[in-house]
Formats: sequence, C-alpha cells, structure tokens
Amino acid sequence: MSYVIRSVRADEWPAAKELRLAALRDPVAHLAFLETYEEAAARPDSFWQERTAGAAEGAEARQQIIAAGPDGRWVGTLTVLVEEPGTTDWAGFPVERKQGHVVGVFVRPEERGSGLTEVLFDAALEWAWGRGLERVRLIVHEENGRAQRFYRRVGFEPSGLVVPLGDSEERELEFVLERSSVGVPYSDR
Repeated sequence: MSYVIRSVRADEWPAAKELRLAALRDPVAHLAFLETYEEAAARPDSFWQERTAGAAEGAEARQQIIAAGPDGRWVGTLTVLVEEPGTTDWAGFPVERKQGHVVGVFVRPEERGSGLTEVLFDAALEWAWGRGLERVRLIVHEENGRAQRFYRRVGFEPSGLVVPLGDSEERELEFVLERSSVGVPYSDR
C-alpha cells in the first residue's frame, strides 16, 4: 500500500481528534496512553484546534506526523516533542540535553505489520535530527512487550530510567536512540 507521510496542518484538527480517539479505543490503550477515551472525548473542539496547531507543519516545539492511506484516511501517527536542557519533563525528571520525546504512537490495527510504523519513525527521526536534537527518547509501559520489541528493532535501547505511574505499582521504561548511533538502516540492525 502507498502512504503519504507528512506533518499535520493546523486546520486538520478534526482528523487529528478522530485518530486520537481511535487510538484510545485500542485494546492496549491503557498501556500506551496516559489518558482515557472518555477524558479525550470530553475535551472541547478548542482543545483539539490548539493541540493540532501547536504540532503542525512549521511548529518548532513539537511535530505530529501522520500516515494517510490512498483514500486520504489517516491510518497512523506519532508526535515528537522537543525537550530543552534545564527544564523538567512531564514526569518531573530534569532534562539534561536537547532531545526529542516520541509520544502518541498509533497505527490502526488493520495497517499493523505493513512497515508503516517504521516509516513514521523514519520521518520522526528525520525531523528531530534536522532540529539538532542529540537523542530521541520514548517511554513505554513495562507490560507493553509488543511496543518494546518494536522500539528495539528500530534502534531504541532501554536507558535504565524507570518512571513510576502515580500511586500505582505500574512503571514505564525509558528507551533512547542517540543521534551518534544513527546511520544504519533499520532493516540492517
């Protein structure tokens, strides 16, 4: 199948909202996302407009990349957030260097196994390295084995950082890809 991989445009917030809500209906959404379908569905359109505009083509602080199928329907997405040194991340940990943080990874179930996720990651890394980011990281639930296997396959490695999830005993693990380790195509790793 032929996909179009590109950054979102600010006026595409309805499609961004629809894809996020689809992601939150996925059977493993509780392991992959920090919000529920009900929380996201209750947000006003102004939230989705602002969220999409902030990650749209030309934005510097974050970029949402989508995959559209031949019919134009969005079938996959991820977002790269830029984290600056001297700040703290969403979990309260200090950010020590300029880095990207991949969030919101989702590919519709019928498109999984097609190589689409790898193509989305290629685009995300190209965007990140083009902004001078030193590394890209992501956080994955300790029980989300499918995602962990994929992230390892595309070059990410556990850093050893463990992020507790609130008051529960659940934990998430940081995986990182250093810019200096890039250069070998995913298929050769």
